[in-house]
Amino acid sequence: MNVGQLTERAASTADHDPLVGLGAVARLRAETNRIEAVLVRRDRNTGATRPQIAATLGASKQAAHKKYAGRALFGGRS
Repeated sequence: MNVGQLTERAASTADHDPLVGLGAVARLRAETNRIEAVLVRRDRNTGATRPQIAATLGASKQAAHKKYAGRALFGGRS
C-alpha cells in the first residue's frame, strides 16, 4: 500500500458513517502491523538487537519477543 492509499484510509476514519470509519481503522491497523513486521525484519537483518528494536517500538523486550518470535524474527520458530 502506498502513502496515498494510507492517507485515503486515514481520511475515511472521519466518514459520517461510523461503520465506514471503523472499517478504515481496521484496515489501517492491519497495514501498519504489516509494515512494522517488515521493518523489524529489516532491522534484524542489518544487525539491530532485540533490545534496540523493543525500545524503538516502546515495548518491553518480552512483549516484542512474544509478538515476533513466531515469525522467526527474534529467533523463534517460523
